[in-house]
Amino acid sequence: MTKSKVLQRMKKTGLVPVLRATSSTEALAIAEAIAAAGVDVLEVTMTVPGAMDVIRTLVREKPQMLVGAGTVLDPETARACMLEGAQFIVSPAMNVKTIEMCRRYSCAVLPGALTPTEVITAWQAGADVIKVFPASAMGGAKYLKSLKAPLPQIELVPAGGVSVATAAEFLEAGAFALGVGADLADGKAIAEGRPERITETARAYLRTIAAWRETSAAGQSD
Repeated sequence: MTKSKVLQRMKKTGLVPVLRATSSTEALAIAEAIAAAGVDVLEVTMTVPGAMDVIRTLVREKPQMLVGAGTVLDPETARACMLEGAQFIVSPAMNVKTIEMCRRYSCAVLPGALTPTEVITAWQAGADVIKVFPASAMGGAKYLKSLKAPLPQIELVPAGGVSVATAAEFLEAGAFALGVGADLADGKAIAEGRPERITETARAYLRTIAAWRETSAAGQSD
């Protein structure tokens, strides 16, 4: 899949689940529960034990899913993830060499930034989309809206503090997609043998995104 199609898929889905887990087995179980809801995008963080194996397995067993790597801190790790099949690279911070590596291999890259200066610096370095993290620490959707006002040309994905309750607010503020972590990728649900809780939460996100888009489209046609 080309980089442009990867970004189009991400925007269309509107949701980027951030998968953190205490083991590769737990990670795959969470991924399965998320996929059961119809979510076709997933970010596997490098904090997951055996993260590379998880990426490789998901790429092989779920070809319909767009699998990316998260918490990537350096270009070497980014390249290793690409070789395992990761189609986008996400980081909580900005590393110019990582951005350069992703651009070299035409892989979508979403570095983290928080302040306006960091956002612009990442964008000028060649980032495709900027991950605003931690969004909640700066005021959530209101902060994202403040960033988008002078920077409408820069696509932003909020992460940190995004929930079903705040999803519509972030979309209204101009989010390209929603980065969702513990609120969705719930390892406790797997430990308790209740993966359906994750599936239902994922469906709730998809319903919220669809409802917001429908309302937004109706408002634009009025």
